[in-house]
Formats: sequence, structure tokens, C-alpha cells
Amino acid sequence: MEAEELLRRVAGGDQRAFEELYGLVSGPVFGLVRRVVRDPAQSEEVAQEVLLELWRSAARFDPGRGSALAWILTVAHRRAVDRVRSARAAGEREQRDALRSEPRAFDQVSEEVEAGLEREWVRRCLDRLTALQRQSVTLAYYDGYTYREVAERLSLPLGTVKTRMRDGLTRLRECLGGAA
Repeated sequence: MEAEELLRRVAGGDQRAFEELYGLVSGPVFGLVRRVVRDPAQSEEVAQEVLLELWRSAARFDPGRGSALAWILTVAHRRAVDRVRSARAAGEREQRDALRSEPRAFDQVSEEVEAGLEREWVRRCLDRLTALQRQSVTLAYYDGYTYREVAERLSLPLGTVKTRMRDGLTRLRECLGGAA
């Protein structure tokens, strides 16, 4: 049975259809989540959350907007990105709290100066990109948008954004190679 039909039946509360859907999509969901989250334990947790969300929100699937598998993988990707952002924010909060509680030593001051120089180097390398490349890279890496979200914000095809990002990152890598 196809995923679209299974989702329709799951929306009606059919547990057997959910078991079948689980067997059909759990592998691709885990694989996608694992690529984004990277940590195996957290990936398993996020994948389970996604599958639970499918049980709860199967009625929201609209076959007119795309295939069931695409919808499911979009849900998985968004949940995985949310987990990564949440973990990053928690780490940054912990780091800020730790810095506030430590006395400022000379080494810390020199590290901050070095970090400032590195930021300046990155800024200079970003300035060497075309405006279009810089815009795409900035949205993705500084504002945290996915490629698809960058494409939507810029009203561009996803392939165009991916090409700009690839070319821009290649130029950044070449420019920053001199910093290493």
C-alpha cells in the first residue's frame, strides 16, 4: 500500500495502517534525521518524535501539495533542524553563563582578540563573494535557514540557491585557506 493511502487511514485512527506506514518510512526518516543531527541517540529520539507526530497529525497531509513521503521527510527535516538549533542555543547559553562566572584572565583576553581577528578575516572573505552568493551564505550560516528556506525567502529555485551556496562556500574555503 502506498504512503498516501496509509496516511489517510492513519488520520482515521487505523493502528494497523500506522504500523505499515512506520515500517515503510522509519528508515528514510531516521537516515535524514541522522544526517542533520549526527548524534545517534538524539537521532533516534527525533525520529521517534517525528513518527509520533505522524500519528497525531496525519490529517494535515494534503496530497495536492506533494507526495506523502516528501511531506513526511519535510516534517523530519524540520524537527531535526529544530533539535540542532535548540542544542546549539543551549550550548551557547551554557558557554555565556560559564564565561560570566569565570574571572577574566590574560589568556581569555588574547583569545577574544584572536577571535575578533578571525571574524574580520571571515568578513573580508565574505566581501569577496558576489552579492548573490553572500546573501545566500549569510541566510544559511548566520541566520540558520535551510537551503529550501533560503530559496523561499529569495523567491529562487532550490537548485539556483544550492549552486550559489556551493560556489560561495568554495570561494570562502579558498580565501580562508590562507588563514589556517
